[in-house]
Amino acid sequence: MKSTRKTARRKGDSTFKGITFAAALAIPLLMAGILVELIRNSRLSLAEFGLGFLTSNVWNPVSGQFGALSSVFGTAMSTAIAMVIAVPLGLVIALFLVELASPRVSAFFGTAIELLAAIPSIIYGMWGLFIFAPFMANYVQPLFQKTLGFLPLFQGPPLGIGILTAGIILAFMILPYISSVTRDVFGMVPVVVKEAAYGIGATNWEVTRGVTLPYSLRGIVGAGFLGLGRALGETMAVTFVIGNNHHISASLFASGNSIASTLANEFTEASEPLYLSSLVELGLVLFLITVIFQAAAQGWLWSIRKKLAT
Repeated sequence: MKSTRKTARRKGDSTFKGITFAAALAIPLLMAGILVELIRNSRLSLAEFGLGFLTSNVWNPVSGQFGALSSVFGTAMSTAIAMVIAVPLGLVIALFLVELASPRVSAFFGTAIELLAAIPSIIYGMWGLFIFAPFMANYVQPLFQKTLGFLPLFQGPPLGIGILTAGIILAFMILPYISSVTRDVFGMVPVVVKEAAYGIGATNWEVTRGVTLPYSLRGIVGAGFLGLGRALGETMAVTFVIGNNHHISASLFASGNSIASTLANEFTEASEPLYLSSLVELGLVLFLITVIFQAAAQGWLWSIRKKLAT
């Protein structure tokens, strides 16, 4: 009887192991499948333009000339603005909710922040176009022109839409992800370690700097790259407010475009094979950018773990 139960348990363990292994194996297989399809459907563009696709700023469907530089530039700039705003703000919010706020206040604001992640991106885009863009044009951009107008970044007409507005909207969108994950990471810091630091006379800031942040570093980096991946691939919200212009400008007020917004705007209009292939190659570029950033994050975390181990 006992041997029968042991055999059944072993079969159950083997089955469970096989199911979990298959689920884990599905992820790299899915990524490989996506990569193969992107390469296969962009072969025409790859053969026509080669590496010049990445360095050309020309995007003219009429003449059949396509380049990804303006889209890559807009994606990089809007994402950088979003990260500069969202990462510090997310850390501060998480620290307040975990270290300073009362349990009731922490629960209320924590739930409110998480609800922001449930808002569809198109709602962010509509709000950005009809409410936030006019606010930027009437108040924020004129203020930047008045105070920092000597810099090329803040020159040009204050139209409201543009790369700066798109970056701020992206910051609002990725903030819930960064702050929520960071809050959970801060909550996993052992209480006994923090109490020991308080016991020897450390202040809240000293405990945060010397205990909470070092212990949570890997989680903070993970939260940041989660927000980065969300910002890189965001489509509808950016499409509404970035201006969708294939042009590179030094000014953050100028209209631009991103890889995702270009795909959203033009994919249904691509009737020519070369046009369609160029759009698919844009998707391939975005896929590779995301993979490179994630690989860089894992490499950085590995180096940090190695340093901490020694």
